[in-house]
Order: sequence, then C-alpha cells, then structure tokens
Amino acid sequence: MLQLCQVTKALFISNARSACSDELLRQEAVTLCINVSKQQPFPATGVAKLQVPVYDEPGQDLYSHFDRCADAIQKEADRGGRSVVYCKNGRSRSATICIAYLMKHRGLTLAEASQKVKTARHVIDPNPGFVSQLQRYEQELKKRRGETES
Repeated sequence: MLQLCQVTKALFISNARSACSDELLRQEAVTLCINVSKQQPFPATGVAKLQVPVYDEPGQDLYSHFDRCADAIQKEADRGGRSVVYCKNGRSRSATICIAYLMKHRGLTLAEASQKVKTARHVIDPNPGFVSQLQRYEQELKKRRGETES
C-alpha cells in the first residue's frame, strides 16, 4: 500500500515508492521532497528536491545534514508548504532526519521525537549509528539553547 505517514501538519515520512507517487504528493500537497539515499529516485512532479546522499549504515555521517534538513522542512512549513522525507524503506535514514527536525524546531527530546515519528510510522527503526548521532545532536541542541547543567 502506498502511503505518506503524517508526522506533523507539514511533515510526512515514507518509503521511496510512496514518495515517488505523483498522485500521493498531489493529494497531500507536498512541496518539498527530501531523499535520504544515494540510489532512490526523485518523483517526477515539480516539487523542490533535496538529496542527502547516505547509505543506511551505522558508520555513515547523517549528523552533518541534520541542521540543513531540519531548517529546510521548517522553511517549507513557514511558507505553507509540506515536506516528505523518505529513504528506500522509510525506516532508518528518513526517520532519523524527521527526529532531528522535531528536536530542533519543536523542542522535543530525542525520546519524545522518536515516539512521535514511530506513532506516525510504526516500522521506523534508525540504525545504532544514527541513534548515537541523534544523541550527540540532542546534546548539541541543548548547548545551543544554553541548557547546560554546569
């Protein structure tokens, strides 16, 4: 079944097959596609596109893309657009990016953000390397917000 899973009013997560369905994108009024993969295609429709070329392997650096992707999703939402983040199966890479977005722009903790994305798409399961990058990001965001404990 093709579907885009709604995380927030302006954010969806899905696998590549669903994200490349022009009909689904039109239905959900998606304006930005973030493709978190090296090999998956982009949809044919005229939506904005952002590619994050990483493999679903624990050693891959997704961390360096967190801010850029989170900010792109937020910018899209601010102007009334909607984003879909996807990877091959919509489980690890795309989930990691959605979680990073919720932590940065919604102020959620890693646990809260993970739960919110899991509620939208039950199959998510970021690999251990991505989870540790999210933990690092959570600490980094706390520092930026001045939430130090010292």
